[in-house]
Amino acid sequence: MPKPTKGARLGGSPAHERLILANLATDLFRHGKIRTTVAKAKRLRPVAERLITKAKKGDIHNRRQVLEVVKDKGVVHHLFTELATTFAERPGGYTRITKVGPRKGDNAPMAVIELVTEPLNPVRVSRSEAPAAAAAPAAAPAKAEDEAPAEETEAPAEAQAADEAPAAEAADAEAPAEAKKDEA
Repeated sequence: MPKPTKGARLGGSPAHERLILANLATDLFRHGKIRTTVAKAKRLRPVAERLITKAKKGDIHNRRQVLEVVKDKGVVHHLFTELATTFAERPGGYTRITKVGPRKGDNAPMAVIELVTEPLNPVRVSRSEAPAAAAAPAAAPAKAEDEAPAEETEAPAEAQAADEAPAAEAADAEAPAEAKKDEA
């Protein structure tokens, strides 16, 4: 069951906090980025990302749910037509918060919250050479077996030699790694 946030609310009451977050979300979608306090930016991020996710679904039910929060129909149209297509490939993380320093006057910590416009770069995981060496011999026999029907007499001998050579290289690659582990 959802529990209310403990502690002070933005603006005093829960209703006022909802209105503040709705207005901040409207301005964020209208302008692309806004400058606000760090506390408000951190509270706005999940609200804005939830609304963008609903806009990506694009059906009338989700449009009506977004209209309950964002009252401006023009901003909702912009969200569903332009921003939803921009974020279609992105699985989440639509906003970015950057701290910009204290506000003059009351020294409140300020931040800029903005919509991420850069294209999504796929994450590449680097692996050690041992699994890569093990994957290479598996690919080599598959190619040899594909060529085997054309050259039935010489292919089996070449395939056995090809299997033995990469296996020896993989064993050589694993031995220095084990020696390094023993030294550490």
